[in-house]
Amino acid sequence: MSPRAFLPDRSGAAATEFALILPMLIAVLFAGSEAGHFVWTQHKLTEAVRNGARFASRLDIDSVCNGAASTLADPELANVRLLTRTGQLNSTNAKPVVPGWTDGQVNVTVNCESFVDTGIYYDLNAAGPIVTVAATNVTYPALFGLLGGLGGPISLNARSSAAVIGI
Repeated sequence: MSPRAFLPDRSGAAATEFALILPMLIAVLFAGSEAGHFVWTQHKLTEAVRNGARFASRLDIDSVCNGAASTLADPELANVRLLTRTGQLNSTNAKPVVPGWTDGQVNVTVNCESFVDTGIYYDLNAAGPIVTVAATNVTYPALFGLLGGLGGPISLNARSSAAVIGI
């Protein structure tokens, strides 16, 4: 049979094209899944920090500040860290919102006399406090080992502040 007899025959062309494009399609699928997981994990971290700041803003003002000095200490400080990291207060063994997130990566700072001195703060004879909850250097738990291309681990960070209103 001559070589020209095979040229008009197109059977198997679609299978060959699919076999050539399949590795790229699989790479795009896994990269898209990893990107979606990254955005979702960052969102969970940001939401957790906001919840922690919201919880801390409802603490009694006297337990947070005494004049210009911060008095936030255990058990309130431990509760803020636990709620931020796990989303609950009833169990210190609860799973963290982001796998591998530890209490040491939750920073709670209070800036006393840094908010307005009107409204509910008028009776304090000083400006109200602001509490800031931050998550620092939380390692991103990759789905597929970052597909082997981005280098070392990725650190996630989030921060949220709220005025302490003491409700």
